[in-house]
This record gives sequence, C-alpha cells and structure tokens, in this order.
Amino acid sequence: MSRIKLLFGVHAHQPVGNFGTVIDDAHVKCYRPFLHTLARYPAFRFAAHFSGWLLARLEHDYPEDMAVLGEMVARGQVEMVGGGFAEPVLAAIPHRDRCTQLHAMSAHLQSQYGQAPTGAWLTERVWESTIVPALLASGLKYVTVDDYHFLCTGAEPAALDGFYTTEEEGSRLDLFPIAEGLRYRLPFAPAADAVAYLETLAQRGDAAAIYFDDIEKFGIWPETYDWVYTKGWLVEFVERVLTSSAIETSTYADFHHQHHTRGLVYLPTTSYSEMNQWTLPAPAAARYATLVQRVTDAGHLVVERPFLRGGIWRNFLSRYAEANWMHKRMLELSARLLHAEGDSPSATLQTCLHNAQANDAYWHGLFGGLYLPHLRRAVWHNLLRLDAALGAPRLPLPPDFDCDGQREFFLRDAGQLTALRDDGTGTLHEWSSLSLCHNFGDTLRRYAEHYHVAVLNPPVTEEKDETGIASAHHRVAFRHDFPITDLSPDLHGRGLFEDFLLTTEGAYARVETYVIIQSSLQGLTLEMAPNASGSGMRKRYELTSGELRVTWYPTGDPVGWATALHLALPSCDGYGGRYRLADLTIPGGFGQPLQVQSLKKLWLEDSALGGRIQLTVSHPVQLRAAPFHTVSQSEAGFEQIMQAARLELRWENTQPLEIILRIEATAPVDSR
Repeated sequence: MSRIKLLFGVHAHQPVGNFGTVIDDAHVKCYRPFLHTLARYPAFRFAAHFSGWLLARLEHDYPEDMAVLGEMVARGQVEMVGGGFAEPVLAAIPHRDRCTQLHAMSAHLQSQYGQAPTGAWLTERVWESTIVPALLASGLKYVTVDDYHFLCTGAEPAALDGFYTTEEEGSRLDLFPIAEGLRYRLPFAPAADAVAYLETLAQRGDAAAIYFDDIEKFGIWPETYDWVYTKGWLVEFVERVLTSSAIETSTYADFHHQHHTRGLVYLPTTSYSEMNQWTLPAPAAARYATLVQRVTDAGHLVVERPFLRGGIWRNFLSRYAEANWMHKRMLELSARLLHAEGDSPSATLQTCLHNAQANDAYWHGLFGGLYLPHLRRAVWHNLLRLDAALGAPRLPLPPDFDCDGQREFFLRDAGQLTALRDDGTGTLHEWSSLSLCHNFGDTLRRYAEHYHVAVLNPPVTEEKDETGIASAHHRVAFRHDFPITDLSPDLHGRGLFEDFLLTTEGAYARVETYVIIQSSLQGLTLEMAPNASGSGMRKRYELTSGELRVTWYPTGDPVGWATALHLALPSCDGYGGRYRLADLTIPGGFGQPLQVQSLKKLWLEDSALGGRIQLTVSHPVQLRAAPFHTVSQSEAGFEQIMQAARLELRWENTQPLEIILRIEATAPVDSR
C-alpha cells in the first residue's frame, strides 16, 4: 500500500493587547497540554507556527513548557514556521513593513530555537500576489494557503496533494494547499474516523495530506478541552496515525526538499471561504449564504463552491470606517517613521509599528476582534506612542485622509490631537491623548451583521455530528441577554460632540448641515445656517493649554440644543471606571445610567487609564449618561459589548455655551 505523507501543522496566536488572563487560560487549556502530549511521541512529526508576540510572551511566562517545544525542535520532530512577527495581514501593510515583520520573526526563531524558517504562515490565509517579493526577500521558500485558493483557479481537488509554484516578476514561491476536508474533521470527528479518512487519501507515494489550522481548536474552542484531552482524542489520533501502514508524518520542510513542484499556478486574491463571506455587507452576505445553501441542498456544493465567491479581506476597510481610520493612520505613521529614521529605526519605534499592524482589530468575523475595545485600544496605544515620538507631520496630510470621499481636519498641540470628518455633523471621530497614548474617540458604531438574524430567529438545533462535537462554525449560542435596540444599525459614526436641535414638535433632530468656515492647526470653526424656524449655530473647536474647548454660538431663537459625547474608556463597564460629581460624590460607574438635572463639572475616572477626564460647562446643563453597547458573534456565542460611555448634554439657554475637556494624568491603579 502507498503511504501518504501527513503534513500536520498548528497555528497559535493571541491578539496583541489581549487580556493576560485569556492568554494564561489558553496556555493551560491548550498550548501546554498539546505540547506535552506530542512530546511523548517523537515519531509524530509536525509543524508549529506561533505568532511572534505570543511566542515571546509564552517564553517569558512559561519557560519550562516552551523548553519542551525547544527539545522537539532540536530532535527534528517539530518544524518552526515563520510569518509576520505581530501577525499582520501582509497584503495590508507596506512592502518595507512586510520585510521587517518577516525578518523579526525569522531572527527570533533562529535565536531561540536555532532554526531559521523556510516556510511561512499567512495570517488568515490572505493571499495577494504582491506579497511574494517580501516573502522571498526574507529567505522564505513556501507558504500555506487554503485549497479553496486553488479550486478558484479551476484546479481539481484530487490534484491538491503536493505543492505548486507561483511567480511574481520572475521571483518564484511555492504554495501548499491546506485541505478543507481535514480542517473540518480535526479534531471534531472521532479520531478513528479522521485517520480512516486519511488512509483513503493514500493513493500514490509522493502525495501529501496537508493540514494547518488553529491550535486553539485543540482545547479552547467550546467543548474541545474535554474532547481532546479528557476523553483522549489527541492521544488516540496520534497513536492511530503512528500505527497506520498507510500514513507517515513529515514536516513541510522535508517534504518540500524531497519532492518537486506539481507545476505553475496563479492564485486569485482571496482568503478561506468563510472569510470571503464575512467581508460582505449584511445584505450581500445574506444573499451569499442563501446561494450557498441552495447549492448545498442541490448537492452541488463541492463542485460549484469555487465559483461562489464573496469579498476579499480588504473589504473590511470599506465596510468599517473605524477599521479604515486605524489603517490609514497606520500607513501614514509607517511613512513618517521611514522619513524620520530611515531604514534603521529604533527597536522601540519599530515594535510599536509592528504591534499596530496586528491584524485582529481590523476585521470582524467569527474570530476577528474589531468589536473588542481592548484590541482596538492596543492598536491605538501603539499608534499614539509612535505618533508622540515622531512629532507632528512635516508634510501636509491629504485632504481626504482615509479615502472616503470627505475631507478630514486635524487639530494638534503638544499633548493631544483631534480629527473631524467634513460630513455635516460637526463631530470629532478622534480625540487622542499623546501622553496617555489613548484615543477617547475609539468607538465602534452599531453595524448590521448578517448573523443578527440568528439572534432574532434562532435555529431549533445546532448542526452536530452524532459521534463528534460541533465546530464553532456551526454553533449558535447566546452568552448575554440584550435589548433588540442594540441590534439597530447606526447611520453615522459614534463620535464626540454630535449635535441635536430640539424641534417645535419636541423631538431632537440630528444636525447634519455644518460647514467648515475657518481652520488652523489649533482651531476649527463650523457653521449651521439658520433653518426654516430661524435657528442656526456657529460651533468652535480649540486646543489650548492641554484642553479641548468646544463653544456653541446659537442664532435665532432655538427651543433647545443637545450634544452627545461617546467616550471610549479602558474599563468600560468594569469596576475601574466611574463618574465623580463636583461635590466629589461617586454616583456610579460607566456601565450604569446617570442623570443630573444641573451639571457644571464632572470627572470620568478610570483606574486602567492612568488618567481622568475633567468635563466643565460654562453654565448648567442637563446630563443623561448611559453605556453604549453593540452585539457581535464570536466562537463562544453572541456577546453584548460596551463600546463607550454616552453622555448627552441638553440646554435651552440661547447664550453661548462652552464645554472644556481636560485630560488629567493620575497614577495607574492595579485593577485586578
């Protein structure tokens, strides 16, 4: 009988900025037991990719466990696989940063494990041919992508049992197609069934069964710890593979060295098939899902799926304005770093840029972390550390900074900066402290997501194999109770100083007619022309002496005004965040509603921030504050997530009103 080479690879990653308790839990439930289990079977050879940020963290916190990995590398059992150090989507960052990310990872592996990688893991398997030169310049010879990438070229599934070659401008790179059939079986199908499936693939001697997927499936995904370790799935799988006469384990490096390419291939820009659906706006994603289901019901999915294509990863930047803003700020700072320090920037600044390019906070799907404030906050922390170190841009920024068709205006002083989009609302979408490295405007609006239909009309049962466990792709679980209003999508972003005019009917109408009439580096003046009732407004933003001052000058005889501030604070609804009134009393935390009939001063204190915001009003206003939530889906279920504290200030006085925000630094408090 011919023996098939099993190329078994696992990918371990935690987002930059993830909670320490989450990483510790992942290590205890997954990384540690996986490594110690495989270490007992030296004949079971495999590949391992740890994102550089996570690898360094584990080496520091769990040196004895990572020494086990080092021993397996030293005896030739494990191949360490490279990639971008902070796990960026290579296609979404500049070429020079692709190279520095890849070199940083390779240098770390060489230093710690004595093995420079010859292959790389592509973050989220996002493929664009433009990344080929950077991979080759970093000494890498091959990467892993999905078999779906190949099927989109018209390739036959049976032929995807080896590696192929592509080229870009004459530079050659080899590509291994990861088998979807294995991704969905390991570890969810019974071990005996999974091994039996592998044995059916053993048809010719030079063939490979190619598996490379998240190690978190082996202990962290729902139900998997008990299934993989307590019930012994992993041990049974490994032992059955090692005793099979039809399967032989190998590393990617050895297989690549011992075999020839299957031929030339040019892949389309794509990722794995689930990602291609997640990138679509909700209506399109729903139509796509319906089409896939129709083809599935007709029994044609295997044949027709390559022709049912969704979007591409970059669509997340056009879908989510907040992700796009981070991305364009990152690109500008990358260019500014190059111009300031050339090809040899300081290690600290290079690390800040790398960490700001970590993929997780830029996208959303079953695993992407755009909806998680602490992951976006980590990106902003690194961006603002870099911004503060580099100082103000020497060259004027593009008028349409984020390519959305609207001008942006920036204000900046030594300690803070703001950004306003000229969309008629007169709202700040960034207010950043350069000293605290925090963007108080980092709030995600409510978006329509295609999976919200599962919240409104949950399925009766989950898809589950009778003898295995359900994959996270097929689970529908509810972790939090939340009002249906949290699913209502926003027409505009949630920023700071979004204005409303009280109409004669007693309702507040959003102001969407501001025009910018004057701008400078420290000040910005907007004007709303009088409406049918004669009410108008001039509004002024100023940065002075570390303060953000906003002044309203009403015209005519308005019935009343309101302005809303969405302030992103690290503690969110945790116990570290609280309001403090002028009499120094604490009426509650950011996760609780608050009403004050006559307010002139308020502090927003956050022990995780290392500072607080002092809000002062020139004459008394009415305050209504409440947490602002979104609803999103993860592998664990549906979650209600607090994005910001929403403060609404109302007033009826026709005299000018001034609000002053001052950032006051305090000693950070350990909130554990």
